[in-house]
Amino acid sequence: MSEAHSGRERSARDQAVLAQARALGLLGEAKSARIAGRVSAKLVAAAKKRAGLKSDTEVIEIALATLALEDDFGAKLVRRKGSIPRDLDLGI
Repeated sequence: MSEAHSGRERSARDQAVLAQARALGLLGEAKSARIAGRVSAKLVAAAKKRAGLKSDTEVIEIALATLALEDDFGAKLVRRKGSIPRDLDLGI
């Protein structure tokens, strides 16, 4: 994959996502899976523009890596609601 797309550098967030995916073995040299589906051309164009990419493959790779690495911090935080005693002195 080239680092520059449409004259712009890939975002730091996208670079971090891809680096983490590589470190976890989710990305590598061998591309053995194929994905096919129908989506809105406007959606693909908007995603490419937002990410500064030209290739559908790169858009799919970033999207899948982002989804695969997404944390569930918000859901975990909501599940903890009410688990801290109200009388706990937080020192604030």
